[in-house]
Amino acid sequence: MQVTSRQQSIINIVASRGGASISEIKEDLGEDVSIPTLNRELTTLMVGNCLTRTGKGRATFYKISPVYKVFSPLSNSSGYFDQDPDTRNAQTHFNQEVISLLGGTDLFTALEKKHLEVLKQEYQNNISDYPPALFQKELERLTIELSWKSSQIEGNTYSLLETERLFREKEEAKGKPKEDAIMLLNHKYALDYLLAQKGIAEKLNLRLLEEIHALLIKDLDVGRNIRSRTVGITGTAYKPLDNQYQIKEAIEHMCRIINAKDNGFEKALLAVILISYIQPFEDGNKRTGRMVSNALLVTEGICPLSYRSVDSIDYKKAMLLFYEQNNLAAFKKIFFEQIEFSVKNYFR
Repeated sequence: MQVTSRQQSIINIVASRGGASISEIKEDLGEDVSIPTLNRELTTLMVGNCLTRTGKGRATFYKISPVYKVFSPLSNSSGYFDQDPDTRNAQTHFNQEVISLLGGTDLFTALEKKHLEVLKQEYQNNISDYPPALFQKELERLTIELSWKSSQIEGNTYSLLETERLFREKEEAKGKPKEDAIMLLNHKYALDYLLAQKGIAEKLNLRLLEEIHALLIKDLDVGRNIRSRTVGITGTAYKPLDNQYQIKEAIEHMCRIINAKDNGFEKALLAVILISYIQPFEDGNKRTGRMVSNALLVTEGICPLSYRSVDSIDYKKAMLLFYEQNNLAAFKKIFFEQIEFSVKNYFR
């Protein structure tokens, strides 16, 4: 919801106190506001999922809503990363509750959904009479750019032009690791596979995740299927689940809430963020998340995302904010912008 300056002040007071009564809010607000007016403001904030209320009468107490914590941008996210990972006030363990919360909450506002549907229709109109030869050429461009950026986020050293030459001329870049070329080509094979079977993600399940992951890590000396060992993530103290049975349960839970959603954009956003959060595999989790997310978009008739215009560091920071704070705001912004970017830059 859009909040007024007074409502934001109330939220800040409640957050700074870790919870507050109406008298404490009135005292800290610093303006002459009546109790009835303040009650109306608090009711509005509760309806908008910004605050929750416990108790009755004089024992009434207001706290920040879990939904608000997930979707409200952090006030100082850049300064947050100036701190060492072990000194940040971060959540270090997997939080099952956040998956349930996301499953039961609209991830986009009504206005955002309307804009996304307009973009979807624009894409559908663009491709409705697209000449087949030009369509394949444009699809090749999207595949190159998606493979390059997704690999770059994971530390791949190929440039975009080197990736283009690898795909079109089968020529590897001199002085670059063999594994970098394999990673890029695996992206191509995975996307080709998903586009050839457009309805493959109609019902998401563990088998499909493992299938896509296997394509992405082929010949990269990475174990297949759900991991049985602990994994560490560079730059964060967050530790994913380390029990393969719990990991399987978390993935199955994720699949259920994604399959229950009726909005393709929400499904895709949940897949990319939650597969990365759960970290079900030894390696290749973020790549798998991006590719499964694109499979869901393709199934819904939405343009795949290349993430070409994303800064790799911004992407990683947004992901870390979800790992450590269960805050989706920064990554949701990236996802929304990439929907717009893809529709405005491909198949025009």
